Amino acid sequence: MAGRHDGKVALVTGGANGIGRGCVERFVADGASVIIADIDMDEARAVEVRCGAKAAAVECDVRDEAQCEAATAEAVRRFGRFDFMVNNAGYIIYSSVVETDADDWRRILDVNVTGVFLSMKAGAKRITEQGEGGVIINASSGGGRHGVPNFSAYCATKAAIIMMSQAASGELAEHRIRVNCYTPGHVETPMMFGLLDTIAEKQGITRDEAYDMLENTVPWGRWGQPSDVASAVSWLCSDDAEYITGQCIGMNGGELPW
Repeated sequence: MAGRHDGKVALVTGGANGIGRGCVERFVADGASVIIADIDMDEARAVEVRCGAKAAAVECDVRDEAQCEAATAEAVRRFGRFDFMVNNAGYIIYSSVVETDADDWRRILDVNVTGVFLSMKAGAKRITEQGEGGVIINASSGGGRHGVPNFSAYCATKAAIIMMSQAASGELAEHRIRVNCYTPGHVETPMMFGLLDTIAEKQGITRDEAYDMLENTVPWGRWGQPSDVASAVSWLCSDDAEYITGQCIGMNGGELPW
């Protein structure tokens, strides 16, 4: 909706690809200026070019607290304020408990849990300092609401994000900062297409068969697009959602209707 976020400034982690890029593009279309925070600077700069003067690419590894702080500071330096923090950066592995080694376990915790925590902390501090309220949106998953075989590590991290979001919503309400999270289902992104290759290899099927297998779990009858998630994220940041905080919103075509 053009003009919905005129004068507002957002930061999206993992903003160079997939759902993150969709959120960046939607925020710009809705009038906001956006920091594209990512470790993939080639892709981040490409998104910046496509979005024009209202977007800026900033290198940020969400596992590094100093980089999270620097990214939020750059938003203020570049655009003059800070209103919305979308903690979208994430990592996924398809592996049974016995196949998951300690390094993979630590990596997914570092990115999905520590990364969201540090980014949320940096965003909350910046919005609090500004004193005008704001919104933090954290990316969870349907796997954070129920356990999925061969995704035990991933499910654990995404459940943690839901709990962090709920707890933080209570802490930050006095500062008029709303905190929600979103749980996308099967969305066509580079990360999901990489996952399809892994599933296909481990199950001895083709990538197309893996795609169809997952699509058949969606009552709405199709995979999601990044824009499906981005439109809801933009709405959650709008004044129309002013009374919504501490919630977990699914965008999944009815795959997990709760």
